[in-house]
Amino acid sequence: MASSVNPTVRRRRLGSELRKLREQKGMTAEEVAARLLVSQSKISRLENGRRSISQRDVRDLCGVYGVEDHRVVDSLMQMAKESRQQGWWHAFGDVPYSVYIGLETDAASLRVYESLVVPGLLQTPEYARAVIEGMWPENTTAEIEKRTKVRLKRQDRITDPVNPMRYWAVVDEAALRRVTGDERIMSDQMQHLVKCSSMPHVTLQVLPYSVGAHPGMYGKFAILEFEDASDATVVYLEGVTSDLYLEKPNDVHDYSMMYEHLRALALGPDQSRQFIIELAEEYAQ
Repeated sequence: MASSVNPTVRRRRLGSELRKLREQKGMTAEEVAARLLVSQSKISRLENGRRSISQRDVRDLCGVYGVEDHRVVDSLMQMAKESRQQGWWHAFGDVPYSVYIGLETDAASLRVYESLVVPGLLQTPEYARAVIEGMWPENTTAEIEKRTKVRLKRQDRITDPVNPMRYWAVVDEAALRRVTGDERIMSDQMQHLVKCSSMPHVTLQVLPYSVGAHPGMYGKFAILEFEDASDATVVYLEGVTSDLYLEKPNDVHDYSMMYEHLRALALGPDQSRQFIIELAEEYAQ
């Protein structure tokens, strides 16, 4: 369940407000950076929520922008304070994709396309562990256990009985046929997918081999949307050493259209459920 104060989302909202103040002042990020004797990249990272914002940063920027309304300054200072609090994931130590987790924790809806593995929010504990062991073979047992626990904790967003996330997943047939762990783990995973697909807020579609070439061949991606209109939709692209977050309207539009094509090409929800049921039976033999 999303916490009342999500530091990642607070940083994004605060960054957005600071960008508006800069634009209203008619200043470029380079000009602001020169006034404060900092790098232009720092200003950009503050505005896009990729860098922690201190109350001193807010005070200095409000001074540059000539903000005289103490209520506005106090509100921004409070957001800066909240943005430095710790989310639930910090209890697990250093988590490589903590920015994404923060966004996912607060998202109202999530659309994902997965080409090689079952989506993380739909994985069983044994399947998740097998995936993590295979993808990071040099990790220690403790690191694998930590990553597995974080992945399972993230699933609270779709199992929350009060405020579950609206979740739509298009999964390539390759992800369902790649034996991860062993056949028993795969059978259990397929049965779990059938169970998840029966949740009213979850839609699961299988993209079969028979469709041939398709837009998703670029690779997996996720589209996160939020209840608050001030929070821009984010397209998330996971990398090996770094991740990419796209928020520009044109980028979001292109990926949204790509997702619509994938949904149209994939089997319908009922057909997909039957497809997975049959796979579960195959793995159980």
